[in-house]
Amino acid sequence: MPALENDQQRLFIGIPVSESARVALSRQIPSFLPGKPSPLENWHFTLRFIGNADPVQREKLIDNLRATSFGPAFEIEFETLGAFPNPRRSRVVWIGVGRGREFLEKIAEKAESAVVEAGFPAEPRKFSAHLTLSRLKHPESIAEFLLKAQKMHAAMQVKEVILYRSQMGSGHSRYTVIARVPLEPEKRGARQ
Repeated sequence: MPALENDQQRLFIGIPVSESARVALSRQIPSFLPGKPSPLENWHFTLRFIGNADPVQREKLIDNLRATSFGPAFEIEFETLGAFPNPRRSRVVWIGVGRGREFLEKIAEKAESAVVEAGFPAEPRKFSAHLTLSRLKHPESIAEFLLKAQKMHAAMQVKEVILYRSQMGSGHSRYTVIARVPLEPEKRGARQ
């Protein structure tokens, strides 16, 4: 029997920002942040937005993610503020990742493979390791704001990949964990 349309769930694969990193970053972000800020509890790295999936697609994706070896846990460091698509016509304000970025990129590649193997179309855009802080309703220049922004000082351990359900509504989206895929324990003494 085919899945009913209301059985579809809006999904994405992400990595949550740790509580300690959220606290550290929230203390450093300028008090006036252009746009509508993302709630701290929603902060995450989107490895791959999927969109609507029926129950069969969702279960296949969960199986693929659980069968994927994402490698050992690792640490990332947050770096500077930036904007998409660019500082002169900004729609999104974000914090970039310095150390550990290449490991996030490798995890995103593996997540992409799991998504494609589950029957979803390939993502044409290259993954960009960033944490979305706010969204602007209309494009505007925030170049001067970014020039004055200080480098962020926070780090966190990446320990798991999560398949989330995103539910739109009034206000901000609500995220529900559908499946967790832990990374291997970090090797002692080995800093990646």
